Amino acid sequence: MKQAAFVVIGVLLTSSALAQTPPPAISVTGEATISAAPDLAQVDGGVTNDAKTAREASEANNKAMGVVLLALKSAGIPEKDFQTSQLSLQPQYALNKTGTSPIIGFRASNRVTVTVRDVAKVGNVIDSLVANGANDIGGISFMVAQPSKLLDDTRPKAIADARRKAELYAQAAGVTLGAPLSISEESTSAPIAYRKMSAGLAAPAPVAPGEETLRITVSVSYEIKPKSP
Repeated sequence: MKQAAFVVIGVLLTSSALAQTPPPAISVTGEATISAAPDLAQVDGGVTNDAKTAREASEANNKAMGVVLLALKSAGIPEKDFQTSQLSLQPQYALNKTGTSPIIGFRASNRVTVTVRDVAKVGNVIDSLVANGANDIGGISFMVAQPSKLLDDTRPKAIADARRKAELYAQAAGVTLGAPLSISEESTSAPIAYRKMSAGLAAPAPVAPGEETLRITVSVSYEIKPKSP
């Protein structure tokens, strides 16, 4: 009987612990940013070929893309830094508003994404692509290769921003701010906008990498206590 009573008491204590409510808290977000010159770029480009048959379109596209890939190697781009991003073969239809549109040909496309580890050479890479048959340059994106190291100096500023906001709320609510109960982080980088370009550039492609803004956001919950009388 005593054993049964002990079990009942243990269950009650466990239920009581589970039923405890979390302490009162203020939850805020803190933000901080840093600007940095990008040290990495990606160029998206490829070749599109039209022909009457699927085989003709595919063969022409494979040949043209082979020339483009060879040009990338000749430009000193390691094979690990370019990767096929899209490969397609689609029928082309005649414009016909009265009924079923007949197939009049096929279009083959092959696109590659090139990683350029020296942003000063982006223009040269684009010129090389275009000069060797690439007829669709999709765009350029710039980024920072190791943003976390740059954000290390920004993290304390984000925490300080969160603390500042929490202090304001605590003062307005008439409570005292305590220690942080939880901290979570979300970091983002705003990519540089890029412009879609067409082939046939008469002069070397002008490229301006600009700066990239790295942003870090922290969510912090602070314990709050009544002010001492």
